[in-house]
Amino acid sequence: MKNIMVTNNVRCLEKWEGKLKVDYKEEWSYLDVLLAARDYIHRGYFLLTHPLAGSVKPNQTPFRSIVLSEESLEGAEDFRDLRLIEESIEAYRKFTSAGHAAVQVPAEQADCARQGVKNRSLPRWPEKTEEDFRTIDLSLMEGAMSNPIMNRR
Repeated sequence: MKNIMVTNNVRCLEKWEGKLKVDYKEEWSYLDVLLAARDYIHRGYFLLTHPLAGSVKPNQTPFRSIVLSEESLEGAEDFRDLRLIEESIEAYRKFTSAGHAAVQVPAEQADCARQGVKNRSLPRWPEKTEEDFRTIDLSLMEGAMSNPIMNRR
């Protein structure tokens, strides 16, 4: 099974580069990762990890990693993955719209939030907090990658 990881998390790149294909772009946002995963699904790939895995809301973390496969798992529905990624993109957009934000917005971003601008920037987290978010995403991927189905040939 040929797997690919789509990520904006440099720690995932460092851990899995050379072990599987990693599509990494530092400048990608959380939404960009979801959109890239959707592009792979349109090209025939299948989701191996849930696009919204973990308990951190999309409007709280800037980092996301998703693993896909060129091969479907037995019993996978044809449009299940496309529906799931589209629903995940919509959920992201809800969380980043006014009225749905779960984090305090700095004053300089308040106008953007009040206007309901979708895909507004995340708050500027201190580097230590960003590193914590990278670690959470890495931990989610380590758990997923330890599943024997990920290494099935």
